[in-house]
Amino acid sequence: MDSFLFQECRDTPMAAEEEADGSLGCQRWLETPTEGIGVKVRNIVPGTKATFCFRIPDQKSGKLDVRYLHDHFAVNSSIGMNTNPVLELAASIGSRKFCGGAEVGFNSTSATFTKCNVGIGFNQHDFSAAVVLADKGETVKASYFQFLDPKNRSAVAAEMIHRLETSENSFTFGASHAPDCRTLVKARFGNDGKAAVLCRREWRPKSLLTLSAEYDFKAPVSPSRLGLVLALKP
Repeated sequence: MDSFLFQECRDTPMAAEEEADGSLGCQRWLETPTEGIGVKVRNIVPGTKATFCFRIPDQKSGKLDVRYLHDHFAVNSSIGMNTNPVLELAASIGSRKFCGGAEVGFNSTSATFTKCNVGIGFNQHDFSAAVVLADKGETVKASYFQFLDPKNRSAVAAEMIHRLETSENSFTFGASHAPDCRTLVKARFGNDGKAAVLCRREWRPKSLLTLSAEYDFKAPVSPSRLGLVLALKP
């Protein structure tokens, strides 16, 4: 679904260097307060990429990632290179119109699964829908996204979450619209009584000004939340 129902989280290196041929490369990036070093090896087997990274001086931060990409199939695995490794494995299969996937996490120290999620998704040119069984089978999430006017980026979306253990249901509805090519307005409302509005303006190329507000109708005494974000890019 679109990001107006979910908070995006991105973890990208501030600076990276990689050899141009892509077969074997070293990358180095800065992360406050430690420094990370990684090594990439590609095409050991066609379609695979292996990455080993660690942070200095944290000797327990070593991590090995192995990825395999195919036209209709992908696998991503990682394992911590320490005395208490955690193994994570994710796989997906499908096409542009239909896909299915699963991810598991296993803690070798406690011999327990840290996560187990499965899901399927349907995609068309004007809508998308997905059903996910998350939280190790304790939560069912269903989402739907519908384009109304692609020119104005007008769309509506809905998400339902059902917790099997408590039989609790929650709903969230959202909409987005672009009055012009540089302005985007989003709004969402949930059955928990919280409503939020966001307005994003690209006042110059790659520079964004974002205003947001949230109000809880079930707790009118509590103060409203206001936000202002200014992103500048040269």
